[in-house]
Amino acid sequence: MKNENKEHKYLRAKERVEKLRKFYGNLTSYVLVISLLGFINYWTNGWSYMWFLWAAFGWGIGLAFHAVAVFNLNPFFGRDWEERKIKEFMKEEEELGRWE
Repeated sequence: MKNENKEHKYLRAKERVEKLRKFYGNLTSYVLVISLLGFINYWTNGWSYMWFLWAAFGWGIGLAFHAVAVFNLNPFFGRDWEERKIKEFMKEEEELGRWE
């Protein structure tokens, strides 16, 4: 039992590290691509119309949602909320005698 718990913790930690790696990869891509687009924008027509900001804004929204998911910033439906609800439902079922 103790070995299974340790393995479960390892798998959860590995999953979290993978999510972090993907987020930081997305963030790095965002910074590099938006910087490149900004340079192209300036080089082609100066700052008369900063069209690259549309890409920065759109991708930035996606990046913000990605950060919320990875860092559990959602106070309503994060992993802790899920765990609490699962335990709450299991307790209710146990009290009603349905887990026998």
